[in-house]
Amino acid sequence: MSRNDPRSDRVLFAVLAVVLATASTVLGAAMTYRPQAPVIVTAPAPVLPSVQYTMLTEHRCLSEALYYEARSEGLAGETAVAEVVFHRMNARSYGRSICAVVYEGSSRKSCQFSFTCNGDLKRPREAAAWQDAEELAAQILTGQVRLRNLTGGATSYHAVYVKPYWAPSLERTARIGNHIFYRGRTRAS
Repeated sequence: MSRNDPRSDRVLFAVLAVVLATASTVLGAAMTYRPQAPVIVTAPAPVLPSVQYTMLTEHRCLSEALYYEARSEGLAGETAVAEVVFHRMNARSYGRSICAVVYEGSSRKSCQFSFTCNGDLKRPREAAAWQDAEELAAQILTGQVRLRNLTGGATSYHAVYVKPYWAPSLERTARIGNHIFYRGRTRAS
């Protein structure tokens, strides 16, 4: 195989995905919520080992967040949304997995990410934008794209054209594209 062989890239991606999924499982990133995704496949899905299933599910949830929240915002906007997901996961008060963070509140219609409650998941996706979101999510999960904290530790954000009631109670950290990012206020020493 040559160094630029696409097959070797796929093998490397698969190995990195398994390593990442195993590490995530060992660290206790258990899923607390499994959203029901629209089923398009007519044949029964293959049975996957638990780690592979978890990795694929986490990848899908991150891809959905990037696509539905920031597909028109480019790489910087999608990466910023990914940062918020990971900041929330690391805070441990939002969920301990990507899917738990992304789908928090969707069963109660008090969604943290609007697409999980507003019907967007039922609408057809733009093929190219969905593929870009899936690719970026995979690159983030395998460490090929590193999150650089461009959002300043943000755990919340909103579009510039809305004024949520909670925004004044948080510290604004960044504006990236058409989103404003926030984190909890820090206390003075």
